[in-house]
Amino acid sequence: MGYIRFDKQQLINLEYSLKREILRTNRAGSYTNTTIVGCNTRKYHGLLVTPMENIDNDNHVILSGLDVTIIQHEASFNLAVRKYPGVYDPKGHKYLDAINIDIIPVFTYRVGGVTLQMERILTEDDRILIKYTLIDAHSPTKLQFKPFLAFRNVHKLSKANFYVNTKFKSIKNGIKVKMYDGYKFLYMQFDREIEYTHVPDWYYNVEYQEEKDRGYEYQEDLYVPGYFELPIQKGESIIFTASLIETKPEKISDQFDMELKMRLPRDNYLDCLKNAAQQFIYKRENKTEIIAGFPWFGRWGRDTFIALPGLTLYNNDIKTCKDVLDTISNELVDGLFPNTGTGDNIAVNSADAPLWFFWTLQQYALFIEDKSVIWKEYGETMKCILENYRKGTHYNIKMHDNGLIWQGIQGKALTWMDAIVAGKPVTPRMGFAVEINALWYNALMFSLELAKNNRDNTFVSAWETIPCLIKNTFIDYFWNEEKRYLADCVTYDFKDWTIRPNQIFACSLPYSPLIEYMKVPVLETVKRILLTPKGIRTLAPDHPDYRGIYAGNQEERDRAYHQGTAWVWLLGHFCEAYLQIHQKNGLHLVEKIFNTFEEEMTVQGIGTVSEIYDGDPPHHPNGTISQAWSVGELLRISNMIHQYT
Repeated sequence: MGYIRFDKQQLINLEYSLKREILRTNRAGSYTNTTIVGCNTRKYHGLLVTPMENIDNDNHVILSGLDVTIIQHEASFNLAVRKYPGVYDPKGHKYLDAINIDIIPVFTYRVGGVTLQMERILTEDDRILIKYTLIDAHSPTKLQFKPFLAFRNVHKLSKANFYVNTKFKSIKNGIKVKMYDGYKFLYMQFDREIEYTHVPDWYYNVEYQEEKDRGYEYQEDLYVPGYFELPIQKGESIIFTASLIETKPEKISDQFDMELKMRLPRDNYLDCLKNAAQQFIYKRENKTEIIAGFPWFGRWGRDTFIALPGLTLYNNDIKTCKDVLDTISNELVDGLFPNTGTGDNIAVNSADAPLWFFWTLQQYALFIEDKSVIWKEYGETMKCILENYRKGTHYNIKMHDNGLIWQGIQGKALTWMDAIVAGKPVTPRMGFAVEINALWYNALMFSLELAKNNRDNTFVSAWETIPCLIKNTFIDYFWNEEKRYLADCVTYDFKDWTIRPNQIFACSLPYSPLIEYMKVPVLETVKRILLTPKGIRTLAPDHPDYRGIYAGNQEERDRAYHQGTAWVWLLGHFCEAYLQIHQKNGLHLVEKIFNTFEEEMTVQGIGTVSEIYDGDPPHHPNGTISQAWSVGELLRISNMIHQYT
């Protein structure tokens, strides 16, 4: 019995089971994702979702689903689940007896005297392998397989049309199909000979409830080219595979067994986090990147730097950390890293991403023997960032005469609180933002440390007087002896004393602009007002703009995103600062924070951690079902606990 298990009573309750999803990625951009009962509730769901570099370099849902029907005595039992207007049809969840997840998910179906087991693996060569084993049967049994195809971008929906190519070509133990020109062929094969019947048809108005709840278009038409059918004996297994590359059927079974041996177990909480960490690593076309979250995010510069140490260094993978740093270091533009997009579509609209780069290098330095290589390999990149921030770069990002970094223009949000509604930032923070300047001070101090150790006297002489100026101005601008916490954002005319979590970083970063005694009340304010069991709120609950529930359409969700919603990743820096101050006396709280997320291993994204949680109890999970910096920072917290134990 695996660490993660669902029983029949849980599975037949769709209110329960449709809110729980299984996600697997292959570290090459492809993923498989659906609910635990196999009913797609998002447009992003599918058994094979893979990048299409030749179309738009984005992910595309190719194989949406695969209906498997057990046939005995001319009676059919469809194991799939699909939502149409006002009805679920078929209702295969009623046959699902148990799901057991240890190394890979194992689904057990019972229909009368038939017991059928299903196992699913996604391989690094963008191939889905699904193994069916007939555990028990008392009568002659057949299996029928009906593939549901989408062939569309993950952010769009498919509609029935006359342009679809309804032709197919027979290949060994299967067929290949291509719905539209421009796409590659989808090869669907089995590890034994199988009969295929071509009956092209559309299934109309398939509904995705999560999209409906989020205020998006939610109905889709899916194309079914036909069906496969074959008899199966008790004790036998058959493996179905779908890929954009044809395979040799006689190798399918061996590939499944080989892939299974390569998988890491998920037999405890920490192993689940380590397993989940690998899911965000993207290696394709000689690039190594971090996917911010599944199923809809791509690569984000800010998220990459924040998540990278936890996902790699604290998961015993120093090489991948360096590979990611090398990949993204080559993309610097005027001192700024791309926050989103690729190629000609990049957006360098993050004032903090380049400064997080320095923190990531600090974490990297903890895991290598020769610290001097950092300045040798990344020193020019570091200098470029600092020099551009000093003289000024895009979006009014510039060091003022007081030593602090000013950022922002009207209509843009350059900090991590970047939600925009109707062309206006929900949390306007133009000016001197507290975490930007804490990161700025840390970046410069770290650079001076490396430069001195590497005898780069030119750099030292050009910058060595600035940190003192920053420190004095920072305290003068952000600290208040009466309030005993830090302002969130400051201009020359105004100080925003709204209680937000951004002040944490002035306490947690390796180099802090604060005097030590200031850190205690800052953290106590955050702990008392913003800390929840599932993350740190982005706004004090007594503030008139506070929104404790993240729900509704895009605009409603964006208004709550940084106005009360609790974020997991913020816990990493809170715990780090808390332990620095309280040492072992702070261990009880930090352990409690970390252990609280064990229950999340069977909620929303199975074996992983969500992006955000409601600020109000009971703190329901929301956002992406698996978020890189959520997982990464929990792994970092785990290491902190180990260091203090």
